[in-house]
Amino acid sequence: MSSRVRALALTGVMVLSSGLSSCTSGPGTPLESKAATSAVIEGAQCASGNRAYFGDTHLHTALSPDAGLAGTKLGLDEAYRFARGETVTSNSGQQAALKRPLDFLVVADHAENLGLAQGLADSDPELLKSPLGQQLNELLKAGKGREAFYLLVQKMAKGPEAKISNETFMRNVWKHNTEAAERYNDPGKFTALIGYEWTSQPGGGNLHRVVVFRDNKALADQILPFSNFDSEDVEDLWAFMNFYEKNTGGRVLAIPHNGNLSSGTMFLPSHQKTGKAIDADYARMRDRFEPLVEVTQAKGTSETHPLLSPEDEFANFNIVDNSNLGGIVATTPEMLPYEYSRAALRRGLQLEQQLGVNPFKFGMVGSTDSHSSLPSTAEDNWWGKSPALEPSPERWKDVLIKSSKDASLDLTALQLGASGLAGVWASSNTRTALWDAMARKEVFGTSGTRLTVRVYGGYDYTGEELKAADWAKQVCANGVPMGGDLMAATEGQIPSLLVQARKDPDGANLDRIQVVKGWLDANGETHEQVFDVSWSDPDQRMRGADGKVPSVGSSVNEREATYTNAIGAPILMGYWKDPSFDPTQKAFYYVRVMEIPTPTWLAYDRKNYNLHDEMPATAPYTSQERAYTSPIWYNPS
Repeated sequence: MSSRVRALALTGVMVLSSGLSSCTSGPGTPLESKAATSAVIEGAQCASGNRAYFGDTHLHTALSPDAGLAGTKLGLDEAYRFARGETVTSNSGQQAALKRPLDFLVVADHAENLGLAQGLADSDPELLKSPLGQQLNELLKAGKGREAFYLLVQKMAKGPEAKISNETFMRNVWKHNTEAAERYNDPGKFTALIGYEWTSQPGGGNLHRVVVFRDNKALADQILPFSNFDSEDVEDLWAFMNFYEKNTGGRVLAIPHNGNLSSGTMFLPSHQKTGKAIDADYARMRDRFEPLVEVTQAKGTSETHPLLSPEDEFANFNIVDNSNLGGIVATTPEMLPYEYSRAALRRGLQLEQQLGVNPFKFGMVGSTDSHSSLPSTAEDNWWGKSPALEPSPERWKDVLIKSSKDASLDLTALQLGASGLAGVWASSNTRTALWDAMARKEVFGTSGTRLTVRVYGGYDYTGEELKAADWAKQVCANGVPMGGDLMAATEGQIPSLLVQARKDPDGANLDRIQVVKGWLDANGETHEQVFDVSWSDPDQRMRGADGKVPSVGSSVNEREATYTNAIGAPILMGYWKDPSFDPTQKAFYYVRVMEIPTPTWLAYDRKNYNLHDEMPATAPYTSQERAYTSPIWYNPS
């Protein structure tokens, strides 16, 4: 364990000791969660609210060193103002605003050299104590910001060699961060959750985690963010989080993202340090501190992959699979099972059988990972992932990550999606209510649309419940919501799901509701199957002999970047009973909701800038936006 781990101070005087490693032996106090323990929800726990709150759990500002050196000028104030619906001047000087404000935001700047660009621009004496800080400062003063960015990126690949910031500088920046969150947090109207990103990237493989606090500034200021400079091992991050909770009484969770860029390591069932198979302690800590996964964002969607789910006709969505995040290692088919969420959910069933604990029992959200302080996801109002990707006739040509080895490993603008958002079913728009809903996995992720989806699982449903205006409240009493566990079925009982989905008020109609089931058979092998549950125009779209529902069609005019809601449905509801249920088999069920096809941001750019003769004909100009709920698990034991 690094010296920084041992030296981190709490309340200015407490010091982490080498005894920190013992923190990995057990989790903190269990949450009171209706989703965690029982098939029967007590009345007091059925008040998760009648609306979903939408937000971004993963936004970077100019305080992130890569963003700041690459041209992001907007800071915390602009990020919060933009998220709350105000118009701000973008990094490229344009007037930028969301169509509708977000309900919450997590500013998740990189812990590593937090606030670096601003400090260098101000020639902060604490940063100039480092030779690398001096070198970067000279480049910036010479107007060579791009060169400074590339130099830092090269150093980052070598870990602690890139460290410039010291504790004094970092503490000032962290307090500046938490002060801004307090200033913009407005309970009941807009929530500013305190957070940061731990940016571990061994060998260029993405193992990043967004760390989200339930707490206010008074508690969050008692630590300094744990960074990759402290340790690139996620188990050390969990130990740090455990220490924080035990010593402050606060709560904190971590959200992994971009498994698709991890070189097959995000869901690898082995210890980072030793390579040995994980044990029950590892599984408990991962389950304890990582209740969610960011399943979709601008750099790709990590639900599943066509090679992993060849029978899933919608698996090929926003797939980025040519390289790892560092752009230095090509992705191979052997890596895929350890990069995608559905495969991890399946493997979690096997590991639970072996270890008694499921390390991959996570819910799913989407978020932007924008590095421009502008969290936007609408295809016709996308403000990009970086300043170079703000609206312009040139942005489709941009290379977000340029490989130092081979251009085939580049991450280009044409691969990016205007994704994603987190939907949270919470009792109110406050830090504690939103965080608690995240912890109990009562969340869903979308590819950027604000469609809503709700699902309950139980044994006694008939489908008639969906006719009631307050159906969710009624069925809550004898079922579990997304993120929950169904207890072992008694003789004759079969799990059933009740689902309701509503279109984005400003967006497209819905195509269909699907249930994705994964299960573990008696031989220890896992399987998956996708079921169509409810779809628009059922009289015209009859299920075929292969069991599949025909395509909804398309109203998209790609050249004009338009579509109509002449197809699809604004609301879909479904009752589904598992047709192949075996009460002895572990299983999970999650819901995927598909919209009708709509134009992508590339189609809007091509139309708006009249680039029909320039942009490649093979670019993705149409897509089907979607949402993924957290699973409901069935455990026979």
